[in-house]
Formats: sequence, structure tokens, C-alpha cells
Amino acid sequence: MALIEQRIFRLQDDIARLDEEIRLTGGELEMLRHIDDDAQRDAAGGTPLDRDDARITLGDVVRFEKALADLVGRRERLQLKRLKLLRRLG
Repeated sequence: MALIEQRIFRLQDDIARLDEEIRLTGGELEMLRHIDDDAQRDAAGGTPLDRDDARITLGDVVRFEKALADLVGRRERLQLKRLKLLRRLG
């Protein structure tokens, strides 16, 4: 039983670390969305350089959205493992 408890505590720590990563990545994503919004507006009436910037910022947004989705998926998998261990324990 002690082994299961240790695994649960380890999973809790991993979940807490992921929560922090999710919070930070979400904040960065919001900042990138604002930058991208400005870049897209500039590109609408701007130069080819503005359009290049807009493509780059959009790529950053897409990359961070995927990273955030991956983190959330990892967190959900860890929560399921934790729940299964709790059921075995209780």
C-alpha cells in the first residue's frame, strides 16, 4: 500500500508542475494572440514585410495552442492514473 501512496504523491507533484506549465503557457499564448492580432491588422494594409511578420506570429500562436493542448492532455492522463490508484487504495 505504501507504494501506491508514493505513486499518488508523485502524480500529485507532476500534476502541480503541469498546472504551472499550463498557466504559464496560457499566459504566453494570450500575449502571442494579441501580438498576432496586431500583426494581422498591419498586414492587411501593409508591406510584404508586414505580411511575413503576420505569418510568423500566426505560426507562434498555432505552436503554442498545440503545446497547451498537449500539456492539458498530459494532465488529464495523469489525473486518470491518479484516480485509478486512488480506487485501488480505497
